[in-house]
Amino acid sequence: MTRLRQMMLEELERRNYAQTTIEGYIRAVEDFANYFHRSPDRLGPQHIREYQAYLFRQRKLSPSSVTQRLAALRFFFIKTLKRPWSVAETPYPKQGRRRPTVLSQEEVSQLINAAPTPFYRILLMTFYATGARRDELARLKVSDIDSQRMVVHIQGGKGRQDRDVMLSPVLLEALREYWRGLKPKTWLFPGSRGHTAPCPITSKVIWHACHQAALRAGLHKRVHPHTLRHYSASRTITR
Repeated sequence: MTRLRQMMLEELERRNYAQTTIEGYIRAVEDFANYFHRSPDRLGPQHIREYQAYLFRQRKLSPSSVTQRLAALRFFFIKTLKRPWSVAETPYPKQGRRRPTVLSQEEVSQLINAAPTPFYRILLMTFYATGARRDELARLKVSDIDSQRMVVHIQGGKGRQDRDVMLSPVLLEALREYWRGLKPKTWLFPGSRGHTAPCPITSKVIWHACHQAALRAGLHKRVHPHTLRHYSASRTITR
């Protein structure tokens, strides 16, 4: 690990950034340095502007993706290198407002029922019923399912905040059937099909489950995991 990488990692960790954010910021700075074939501390505002144009023109990234890259570079220059950052010289790209994809109740049922495997089906059921984020769902533990209070404990969510969401009887029964088959010990959705897997699935597994189910269901809408989260606003319970 290089000195600069270690410095940035320490700055991120002591501010208690989420692990996914840390990994994304580190990758963004590495990509920036690789593009110019130089150490990032030898680059400046003119390189950032050139890199931003490259992300749009050649990489064809969306405004939100470019904004995330710029946020990582801003953190690196301000917090790690202790250098000034001019918003006027490096403005964030203007983002158009896209109407979110909304699925009907029937389409949600079609999506879940079209899951190619029982494992993908229970993933999508839990994702939809809890309104959890992908990373939150991936890290659920068996002990997070509280059948006595009929809630699911979401731990270490966005902003490192814990919260509870309602557990529906339908989901509880489906999870019990799933548990009887796999008998997971620690992670509700283990990273391998063995019940004692030392790590959970990754968030990419959830994306793949949603993508495959949407194709099999023949939905002609832009469907991705976040689509299912538009139904979650009423499910959060304040502890």
